[in-house]
Amino acid sequence: MTDSIEIKPSGPLRARVQPPGSKSITNRALVCAALAEGVSTLEGALDSEDTQVMIDSLRQLGIAVDADLQASRLVVHGCGGRLPMSEADLYVANSGTTIRFLTAMVALGHGTYRLDGVPRMRQRPIADLLQTLTTLGASARSETGNDCPPVVIETSGLVGGKATVAGNISSQFLSGLLMAAPYAARPVELVVEGTLVSVPYVAMTLRVMESFGVSVGHENYRTFCVGSPQHYRGIRYRIEPDASAASYFWAAAAVTGGSVTVVGLSKQALQGDVRFCECLAQMGCRIEYDTDSITVHGGSLRGVDVKMNDISDTVQTLAVVALFADGPTAIRDVAHIRHKETDRIGDLARELRKLGAHVDENDDGLIIVPGKLRAAAIDTYRDHRMAMSFAIAGLHIPGIQIRDPACTSKTYPRFFEDLASLHAR
Repeated sequence: MTDSIEIKPSGPLRARVQPPGSKSITNRALVCAALAEGVSTLEGALDSEDTQVMIDSLRQLGIAVDADLQASRLVVHGCGGRLPMSEADLYVANSGTTIRFLTAMVALGHGTYRLDGVPRMRQRPIADLLQTLTTLGASARSETGNDCPPVVIETSGLVGGKATVAGNISSQFLSGLLMAAPYAARPVELVVEGTLVSVPYVAMTLRVMESFGVSVGHENYRTFCVGSPQHYRGIRYRIEPDASAASYFWAAAAVTGGSVTVVGLSKQALQGDVRFCECLAQMGCRIEYDTDSITVHGGSLRGVDVKMNDISDTVQTLAVVALFADGPTAIRDVAHIRHKETDRIGDLARELRKLGAHVDENDDGLIIVPGKLRAAAIDTYRDHRMAMSFAIAGLHIPGIQIRDPACTSKTYPRFFEDLASLHAR
């Protein structure tokens, strides 16, 4: 792919689309299937950088994963909670789910494991996860002592017991611990310290674990009790389309005043990001829910004031839609997204201003006041969501260029092809 791509403006879209499988569900299912007794078949699995580094890491740990990419199918030969390899040096690129889930998972092994990634990954905090794992009986440390990757785990298995886990940086810390906990020597009790961000992703983790045969008790997502020993069982598991990716197509309907149907998702989807449609409804769109699809019909857009802690992966999408609204839009309660692939508050504000918006940046969000829209070349900071969200602006504003479009390979390699195909439908 070229160094930049110019988005072709569109009239009102009339389209149906099915995004690829959910990255969040694919990587959770891979962990549960890898630890399971027996063989699991994952249907509808996502093929992207984030899932590829997870699969490669599992293979380095001695777990066989057979991939049929044409059929979006993965066959995972579970290890029954006993990691075959006692040493591994795992490269996770910039996949937050992979490093956080596998840091917890390798604590079940017997040996020494190292996990590292791209330079940005070496800036992403992980100390709270390491501290919790140490409390539960593994030796977990930041190799450079700066509380960020690379991380080194020296372990003779996870002992278990009671521990606290910070909730304010990433729910993936808790999700990784929960998925590993059934194979600890003793039951595990995890107490969330502070406000738990992105609660729907923890709910997703619990539902995936339940599908693989493990139940977790919890009290209002504050205290979690995982009985031990429990064992995942190999199953056939269907992965739904990615709701975060779907947000770009729903936003396309809002921005163009058209109608876009995303197939394969419903209001009862496993992924909390389907609630992005509720934000669009507040802005003036009409939402049509069906048993296997969600359609957004664009309308006259108005600014909103929304807390997006639970659906923070769609902040950039909503911010772009806000450019076309009547009045300001305030996005609040998302301080933790500064620690994502990029600073998703500061860098988002910078790019919105390029397009003519006035943006006030706060510690936990931003306020967007639409201005006279203009063309610009958008920097993406190696962040797939920056590229995909700002591409939607190009459906309305002529001359929008997206730099480094290949960064979408992290979760959606065919995004720009699928976006262009909407014009032809």
